[in-house]
Amino acid sequence: MLAFLFPGQGAQYVGMGVEIAAASPAAAACFTRASAVLGFDLLALCAEGPEEALRATENTQPAILAASCACAAALADHGVTPDVAAGLSLGEYAALVAAGALAYEDAVALVRQRGRFMQEATAGRETAMAALIGLEAEAVRALCRAHASSGVVEPANFNGAGQVVVGGDAAAVRAVVAAARAVGARRAVLLAVSAPFHTSLMAPAAARLAALLEQVPLRDARIPVVANVDGRPRQRAEEIRRALIDQVASPVQWEATMRALAQLGARTFIEVGPGTTLAGLVRKTLGVAALNVEDLGTLERTLAALGRAAPARSAAAGPGDG
Repeated sequence: MLAFLFPGQGAQYVGMGVEIAAASPAAAACFTRASAVLGFDLLALCAEGPEEALRATENTQPAILAASCACAAALADHGVTPDVAAGLSLGEYAALVAAGALAYEDAVALVRQRGRFMQEATAGRETAMAALIGLEAEAVRALCRAHASSGVVEPANFNGAGQVVVGGDAAAVRAVVAAARAVGARRAVLLAVSAPFHTSLMAPAAARLAALLEQVPLRDARIPVVANVDGRPRQRAEEIRRALIDQVASPVQWEATMRALAQLGARTFIEVGPGTTLAGLVRKTLGVAALNVEDLGTLERTLAALGRAAPARSAAAGPGDG
């Protein structure tokens, strides 16, 4: 059984999706269709940047979605489609597109607004997020409780492999980082993010997204999509809608998500979209090799590993290309 994993915010880089779009008309169409929704050339932003514009949350989210769906389209060109799927935070929208539960154009519009809502939820408030590595989840929860007097600080991502991300008010997050170092965390570092995603401070964003999602048609998914909010599979449209709303202000249960995919029968995992973070977490948490597709080289290697024919590079080559 084949599982597709779709990355979240932070995976973006200038150049993502460009090779895939040049090689596959179906992949290129993902960028063209997204650009029509957004009102600007998304492929140009991904290809040329500037990086600062690509990092803006309201741009990052549709850009990663489009790049991920483009990679999925390139795999589909070769008959490779998922039996189950999941996505980290933002990536859950790409998973739902792959599962046929959410129309692509609706997903693009939703994540654009989702990015805005999340950014605006804590505007004017000094917030932070930090990654803690080498502590058990319950130890991190205890540290957050111990420093709650400094402000809001909560677990935001349970990533597996001893990685927990916390977020909240900056002073409280810094206090937890210092305490984590004192009790022996292998690493405890502040992250370069613009808002405390997946904490209770995102409640205003969740409420705004809920109102928007009420207007968006969802369908029952063709395949199970494991939800971030609790690591349980969803296929019914209304359950999917509720999970997308709850996800915004709740911690991402990524370790539980990976284990649920394995329990459903997934034995082959492909990270579909920019980066290799999720493939690495699968290897560390489940002890199995994971593939990834983000450009032509990784597409060819993944198709070879699956026993499928690789794409002909010459078909995508331009004048003078070798």
